[in-house]
Amino acid sequence: MDVVTPTTGAQAASSRSGFYRGVESGAWERIARGLYVPAGASAAASDWDQLEASTRRPEATICLVSALAFYDLTDTIPSALDVSIPRGTRAPVSNAAIHWHRFDAATFAVERERVPIPGSSQSIGIYTPERTIVDCFRLRATVGYETPRDALKEWLRRGGKAASLMKVAGMLPRSSTPVREALEMLA
Repeated sequence: MDVVTPTTGAQAASSRSGFYRGVESGAWERIARGLYVPAGASAAASDWDQLEASTRRPEATICLVSALAFYDLTDTIPSALDVSIPRGTRAPVSNAAIHWHRFDAATFAVERERVPIPGSSQSIGIYTPERTIVDCFRLRATVGYETPRDALKEWLRRGGKAASLMKVAGMLPRSSTPVREALEMLA
């Protein structure tokens, strides 16, 4: 299942008006402003926010508490999907529960992977557990001071290596000191 916009849907229907006739006849269901899925597909997808974020911004990357929850490194249930985009790009208008964060374009791709969105043929970016923990230490005033420490403890308990975490922390600004101090405190 792919999410389509009026422009991409019009290419499939041979015209924009043909696409909107399909919407009126029930062939397409609107899931968000300007985003549509084939009729009956709405039950298949499990996360509309991820679909919307990846459709509106192909470079969208799950980060911070949402990424910790994805990796099961926190007990916190995010109130909205945390998504990063490169600094200098415009956050799209959305009614979905998405918090758009802007990360430095020079370090945006560090430790970034793609994962499939369940129930769809689309994928979305996500930072590795190491990058996510380092980002949470960098932005601990935003995510909470206990969140990165608790995630670090769980990650180490599962066999995470301090050296790989420090390697990632060395690639990102303002990261090495708080990560090193947390590792020393937990050791």
